[in-house]
Amino acid sequence: MSKEASTQYPMVLVHGLFGFDSIAGYPYFFNIQPALERAGAKVFTVNIPAVNGNEERGEKLLEQVNLILQQTGAAKVNLIGHSQGPLAARYVAAIHPEKVASVTSVSCPNFGSEIADQLRKALIPGTLPTAVAEAILNAVGIFISLISGHPTNPQDAAAAFESLTTEGLAAFNLKYPQGVPAVWGGEGNEVENGVYYYSWSGIVQGSKPQLLDLSHLNCIALSLLFYNEKNANDGLVGQNSSHLGKVIKSDYPMDHFDAVNQLAGITGWNVNPVQLYLDHAVLLKSKGL
Repeated sequence: MSKEASTQYPMVLVHGLFGFDSIAGYPYFFNIQPALERAGAKVFTVNIPAVNGNEERGEKLLEQVNLILQQTGAAKVNLIGHSQGPLAARYVAAIHPEKVASVTSVSCPNFGSEIADQLRKALIPGTLPTAVAEAILNAVGIFISLISGHPTNPQDAAAAFESLTTEGLAAFNLKYPQGVPAVWGGEGNEVENGVYYYSWSGIVQGSKPQLLDLSHLNCIALSLLFYNEKNANDGLVGQNSSHLGKVIKSDYPMDHFDAVNQLAGITGWNVNPVQLYLDHAVLLKSKGL
């Protein structure tokens, strides 16, 4: 086993909305954890509520971080999240910076998702259609948590979608501003309160349809719903909205799900998602993290 990715602190992978650690052996971060471990990293994939707000998910992540620190004897962890996952990671790093070496944001709507904004406009709070939709989404979250072996994780669809809107993220960023760029499309501080912040993401614009990957076709369709970042998004998250801390790259040729090597590694791009995580582990190691 090589040691090129042997970071000082354990790496913790944090899933996004409707996510999980693994279901019947099938991982959310497809083939990423074993690749990192073969390269010398100590890696944990956590399971937090599939459908809930950022702070609620962050509290559950903090519980997992405490267990990992206790189990490994490490002083800190490197948190790497996808989609909504980095928002939980940012919460933990903000309230307990002494437990976090770094936060890496992968394809996360750090300034809000335009798709979430569209859904909020369509689903008016207090109406019957909205109540029905939220009940269905809560049921999906319960089912995901159940079959992934975490039936006690609380679900709250209303909190989840509010926390992903532009308005919801504006409020979140005021409370937890660490790593947030001061200028739209810019970079944030690489280090705040001793925690390193990084981000990377992709775009689907100009891509060719991957006929074997239905999620990619869906992302292409969803990308047409964007109005602010219509020409630069991954189907769910805009390029500029994804920026946090030191931006490694925000226009990789990949959709929102390619960023975690889904579906089953069918990406069809000139970029290897697994290699991005390996390269990042090497960067973290070079920083003494």
